Amino acid sequence: MIPRCVKTFSSGKAQRNKALFSLFSSSKSNYATEASFETKPFKLHKLDSGPSTQVSVTRDDALQFYKQMYTVRRMEASAANLYKEKIVRGFCHLYSGQEAVAVGIKAALRAHDSVITAYRAHGWTHLMGMDVQGVLSELTGRQSGCARGKGGSMHMYAKNFYGGNGIVGAQVPLGVGIAFAAKYKGTDGVCVALYGDGAANQGQIFEVYNMAKLWDVPCIFVCENNGYGMGTSVDRASASTAYYTRGDYVPGIWVDGMDVLAMREAARHAVQHCAEGRGPIVLEAVTYRYSGHSMSDPGTSYRTREEVQEVRQTRDPITSFKDKLLGAELATADELKALEAEIRQVVDEATKKAKADKEIGAEELFCDVYADCKEPHLRGVLPWQRHPHKSLGQAQNL
Repeated sequence: MIPRCVKTFSSGKAQRNKALFSLFSSSKSNYATEASFETKPFKLHKLDSGPSTQVSVTRDDALQFYKQMYTVRRMEASAANLYKEKIVRGFCHLYSGQEAVAVGIKAALRAHDSVITAYRAHGWTHLMGMDVQGVLSELTGRQSGCARGKGGSMHMYAKNFYGGNGIVGAQVPLGVGIAFAAKYKGTDGVCVALYGDGAANQGQIFEVYNMAKLWDVPCIFVCENNGYGMGTSVDRASASTAYYTRGDYVPGIWVDGMDVLAMREAARHAVQHCAEGRGPIVLEAVTYRYSGHSMSDPGTSYRTREEVQEVRQTRDPITSFKDKLLGAELATADELKALEAEIRQVVDEATKKAKADKEIGAEELFCDVYADCKEPHLRGVLPWQRHPHKSLGQAQNL
């Protein structure tokens, strides 16, 4: 690579991070192939050192992060429309605004690491390997869904992704169990267990902080602090809103959850911490959700529309990252525009297929309940009802 230029940018929203760009280009292209940025300072709890605020990203990785965040945003917009059309039934919790948290963490994970999260799970399902079609079809209850339409919005799964969970906070003890299994098997795998600020006051969270620290379980506890647990602000719900310190004896890191590169660096540090056998760690990702708690919540009774709009204009994880890409010459406006158009087409086609697909038949309700079923029959609604268990191979594919 041939050094092309080194310069400090102070344009647009990217300035808010005091970005320092070190640009390089190959002799075969006018693009910068790598750029460095300065993130907001990390806050540390019981750690002598933390992630570096000087972060670098290659052009290929930057475009991948942008593609992933934009895909999740468009997919959630489609989910919202499907819900309004009454094609998606039941609960539907959107991830719009929080994309940088998932994309940043995923970038730091290895193939043998695991993830478990709460019910805001659509984006994570896609990032962990499920295509857009599998997510949207699952939302609409169709047979091409990732769980054949039997799981719905809150219960989607993929390889090493142990799903969204509908009971507030219940996924965190499960995540510690998954992490313990990795330790028991002698791998250096870690498990990321995500929960919201609304779940952060639950007793089960503190119980498994204790267990994980006692046994040095390789679990990364991620509190996605989006400011509101359902309709209650963090200030009204928590005596201490410094969630990264609330593991007490468990070390923690505060990170800007609207900056995908900061999230990646914090997650890298956490993975290394756990993989080296130093036990669990807490990440508090300060982020924001644009929609209400769920689609049934307009999200305006406990916050103003002006507040939401201000975040969109000044802190949006996608537009701020786009400004960085353009300012660092990692991509051109036309290139990103073409990428966005491609993603919109993929999501639109998946939406059409999800609408047109069929639901499974009633005979399939007792298929793939277990990956390895030990009983020939499963009990029905009534105690004397027995239904044969069949396997279509869906569970094994995960």
